[in-house]
Amino acid sequence: MILRSRLCGLLAFLLFPGMLAAQSDDLLTRIWDGVQQAQKKYTSGCGTITETRTSSLMVKPMVLRGKFCAEGTTRFALEYFEPNPLRIRFNENYLNVTIGSNTQVMDVGSNVRRAQSYFSRENSIANLKKNFTITVQEDSGSYDMKLVPRSEAFRRRLNYLVVKLNKRDFLLRSLEVDGKSGVNSVFAIDINSVNPKIPADTFEVYKPK
Repeated sequence: MILRSRLCGLLAFLLFPGMLAAQSDDLLTRIWDGVQQAQKKYTSGCGTITETRTSSLMVKPMVLRGKFCAEGTTRFALEYFEPNPLRIRFNENYLNVTIGSNTQVMDVGSNVRRAQSYFSRENSIANLKKNFTITVQEDSGSYDMKLVPRSEAFRRRLNYLVVKLNKRDFLLRSLEVDGKSGVNSVFAIDINSVNPKIPADTFEVYKPK
């Protein structure tokens, strides 16, 4: 469950973040410039998400379907409705994970700030270069970035990440997370509403007492 919440937190950062490393490579620089423009243009969005989870221990892939809304990098709401209900809400420092009538309430402020330092602050370029080897591919409709951990802190948990961006608007289309646990998750993202007026209670969370 904690891993699932961290992955959803990562999705929040990747939806509208500007997290790519600007290197001398022309293609990567072009993507960096496009993401920066998209970050300014698109500040919120809602859509649907399909997660396909595979493992050598699973007889067949598990497919989870749901919907999400994100506002910047500080508010994120995800609700899976298939195969089992699961709701995740992140607002500033606090994360709520609800299964049935049970809600886990967590203060994740320090983890969020650490993620921001890696993916969305002014020093994110240096951090990404230090911690990941990044390769980029381009096809007719998307840019694909594969991030392979270089530092031990990330190698302990992660084999690689693959981020796919829409070539037209530089928004996230999919995220693949291959973990050391043997579980591979591919999140297919369909952002069907950009810059909507999202009701405040969408991101309402309980805080630790």
